[in-house]
Amino acid sequence: MHQVRRRMAGWAYLLLTGVGLFAAVSACKNDDTPAPVLSITSISPTSAPVGSSVVITGTAFNATPSSNTVTFGTVPAQVTGANTTSLTVIVPANAGTPIAVTTGGATVSSTTAFQLGNKPVITVASNITATTNWTAGNIYVIQGFVSVTSGATLNIEKGTIIKGAPKEQDPSGQGKGGTLIIQAGAKINAVGTVDSPIIFTSSKAAGSRNYGDWGGVVLIGKAPHNQPSVTAFEGGIPGTIGAYTDVNDNSGVMQYCRIEFGGIALSNLANSEINGLTLYGVGAGTTIDHIQVSYSGDDSYEWFGGTVNMKNLIAFRGWDDDWDTDWGYVGKVQYGVSLRDPDVADQSGSNGFESDNFNPGAPATAANNGLPLTAPVFANMSNFVTTGTPSNAASAKGSGPFQSGMHLRRNTSISIFNSLLVGYPEGLRLDAQTGTTNTLDNATAGNLQLRGIVIANCTTPVRGAQSITNDQATAFFGTAAYQNQIIASTDLSKLLLNSATFNLTTPNFLPQSGSPLLTGAIWDGKGADAFFTKETFKGAFGTTDWTKGWTNWDPQNANYDK
Repeated sequence: MHQVRRRMAGWAYLLLTGVGLFAAVSACKNDDTPAPVLSITSISPTSAPVGSSVVITGTAFNATPSSNTVTFGTVPAQVTGANTTSLTVIVPANAGTPIAVTTGGATVSSTTAFQLGNKPVITVASNITATTNWTAGNIYVIQGFVSVTSGATLNIEKGTIIKGAPKEQDPSGQGKGGTLIIQAGAKINAVGTVDSPIIFTSSKAAGSRNYGDWGGVVLIGKAPHNQPSVTAFEGGIPGTIGAYTDVNDNSGVMQYCRIEFGGIALSNLANSEINGLTLYGVGAGTTIDHIQVSYSGDDSYEWFGGTVNMKNLIAFRGWDDDWDTDWGYVGKVQYGVSLRDPDVADQSGSNGFESDNFNPGAPATAANNGLPLTAPVFANMSNFVTTGTPSNAASAKGSGPFQSGMHLRRNTSISIFNSLLVGYPEGLRLDAQTGTTNTLDNATAGNLQLRGIVIANCTTPVRGAQSITNDQATAFFGTAAYQNQIIASTDLSKLLLNSATFNLTTPNFLPQSGSPLLTGAIWDGKGADAFFTKETFKGAFGTTDWTKGWTNWDPQNANYDK
């Protein structure tokens, strides 16, 4: 019995020992799987154009798309889909490499390089007759005249590139440069942003672009003008202007758009060009602001009648005039800057403002027969040519000379407020054809108003032409109540312009602190209109640079294929 008890005790001891050893071994064993570490294992595809999708495969991503930050180089990308092992992202503009993912406080970069690919190209060579969408994922090349016809709307997504083909690629064989024409009754909806402007440019490769590579953008509306309804458009644009009367006609929206290298010449004849942006009878229901026209082969902007109001316009290195108004345009414009290459001007004599009622301007007796008179109101405009000695000789790289900061002629009744003109041979040329003094009559009657104007560094600040004498023009401009100023070349530094004002690649137009341009604006007469923001400054800029972010001062070398 004693022996049995000893055996049982031994077995108990062994059992306890075994249990202890098992417990000890179990305690040492860890069955937990380590948490996955953030990683990128692959990218597909490794080359893709802006706006397309790329799939990033890896581990430890967040299943909520917005909880993952993805960058292509330094450029953030939109995450459209996510799970823990896969992210779908949209390739951003200016995408770089490497691709990096940040989530949960950790960041990982791909070891596989990403290359931005060229966008698909879509050729547009026929009229647009139904509502059509152009998207930023494609490049659109316009060949010949392409019209958006009445009843149709062309929607253009922010960031979209549109190229105009040269006249050699006109499929009709008529030698017409690519031109986008928004016909009367049609609309354009081109809404870019500061970060993603819409770009209309030359189809030629970077480094080979030039003035007048293609036509440009033409808007035709149904607002009043002063020409007979059978009057043809300039530049070979098909059709006639029509006898329209809708003051508030709506041709759509253009915001944050650049138009580059347009203004093609169809022949050596006068009035055969298309401008950078051309507006025929465009109504006040149309929205146009933040437009940069660069390297236009004719005028940067030309208004033929209409009532459209516009803001924040840039004319950069144009060939002929910057702001050309004709045929009874009566809209309002605020904030515009022109920067000219002093070596490039047109055979007709390049002006900042050129304003006509029509040629010859009179008689003006009825609607579509000289009336309404051309009577727009511009405010806060700056035109810059040179700080050197202004020259009226033919320009070195152009076809003719510079002429006037303001050439007001042929019965115009334009008004300009709080504006700056620098570096022209002439500041103001007040002009009326022989046998009439109608332009001067409009001025002395208070219909043509020039107030708060600063003319600086001009050889002949004010002059009359044809039937208006120099004394008459000078007396009008110098009326004390109008607060106009003439700044001699020797006193130009007193304006405290920015040192980079005339820089053709990286301009800065903000006046220096203490500049006399920052105060003294006058807002009486037509300037009292509610459309105008009553700024204290003269010229286009106070302390805010509204050109930042969406402009390009070197479109010649921009890569628009990606």
